[in-house]
Amino acid sequence: MFYQIFLQETTESSHQNCFGNNTNVYEPSQLRQALHIMSLIVYCLAFVLGVLGNGVVIWVTGFKMKKTINTVWFLNLAVADLLFTAFLPLSITYTAMNFHWPFGNFMCKFNSGITSLNMFASVYILVVISMDRCVSVVWPVWAQNHRSVRKASYVSLGVWVLALILSAPYFAVRETAPAIFFENIVNCYSNFAIFGDFNVGHRFIISTRIILGFVVPFTVIVSSYAVIIHRLRRNRTLASQSSRPFKIIAAVIITFFLCWVSFHILSSIEVIYFTTSLGNHIWDSVITIGFPIATSLAFLNSCLNPLLYVFMGQDFKDKVRKSIMNVLENAFQEEETHVDSKSGSTSLSNINQAVSTVV
Repeated sequence: MFYQIFLQETTESSHQNCFGNNTNVYEPSQLRQALHIMSLIVYCLAFVLGVLGNGVVIWVTGFKMKKTINTVWFLNLAVADLLFTAFLPLSITYTAMNFHWPFGNFMCKFNSGITSLNMFASVYILVVISMDRCVSVVWPVWAQNHRSVRKASYVSLGVWVLALILSAPYFAVRETAPAIFFENIVNCYSNFAIFGDFNVGHRFIISTRIILGFVVPFTVIVSSYAVIIHRLRRNRTLASQSSRPFKIIAAVIITFFLCWVSFHILSSIEVIYFTTSLGNHIWDSVITIGFPIATSLAFLNSCLNPLLYVFMGQDFKDKVRKSIMNVLENAFQEEETHVDSKSGSTSLSNINQAVSTVV
C-alpha cells in the first residue's frame, strides 16, 4: 500500500451522494442496506486484523530484528497501514450512524488526511522498493557498495514528506455541514467549491488522485519489474533462484493493485458522471453498487500485508510449529550477495538477492 480516501467521500457518494444528490432512488432499499452492512463488517474486520497484524510487524521489524534495508521498507509499510486502521473506528461510527459525523470539523479533516496519507505513502514505498530491486538486479555490484540502512531510512522519510504534501488538498477540502434533507444529520463531505468552481475542483482532486496515486506509481513499478524480468530471462539459473523477499514484495504489489484498481476506475466514472451531462440510470447503479465494494477492498488492503508475510514466509508446516516472530523474521530475512574479489562480479545465484543485502 488506501483511500476511502476519501473512502468516506466515496461511500457517501454511493449512499447519499456527498455532491448534493439524494440517495439513488433506483436501487432497491434492501440492496443498499445489504451493501451498508457488508461495508460495516469489512471495516470492522480491517480494523481488528489491521491493528493487530501491523502492530506485530512493527514490533518485530522495529524492535526484535536486526535493521536491514528490507525491514526498513516493511516497517514503513506497516506504519502507514497501522495509522489508517487505527482511525477506522471513526469511519465505522460514521457509517453505522447513517453518515452522521459527531466528531467535529477538525477530525473530519484529520481523518481524511490520514486516509490519503496512507494511500500515497504505501504506493510510493512500493515504488521505492521496486526501483531498489531493479537497481540491485541490473547493477548488483554498485547496489552492494552503495545501498545502506541509513540511506533507506532517508528515502523513507522523503516518501512520507511527499505523501504529506500530496495529502494536503484532501485535508483542505473536507468540511462538516448539515445534510441537505436532514438537518439533524451532520455530513463530513468534500467541499470542492473552495477551488472556485465545484466541478473544476472535483475534477482536479479526483484526477490528481488517480494520476499521482495510481497511474504514475504503477507505471514506474511495472517498468521496474519489466526490466527485472527481462534480466532474469537472460539467465535461467538466476531466474530459478529468485529469493523469498522478491516473491513477497511482488505479492504485496499485486495485492495493492487488485485492491485499488476498481476504486480508481469507479472514481473516474464518478467524476465524469457528476461533472458532465453523461449521467444515466445505468451509471448511477454502477456507482451506487460498485463504490461500497471497491472501498471495502481498499480498506482490506491495509490488513492483508501481514497475512502475506506469514503465509509466504515459509512452508505451511513450519508456520504451525514456529512463532509469529520467527515467521516474520524468515519473511524479511536478508540474503547475502557474494562478490568475486578477482573478477569483481557477483555470483549469478545471488544477483537477484542483492536487493536484500545490508551494506
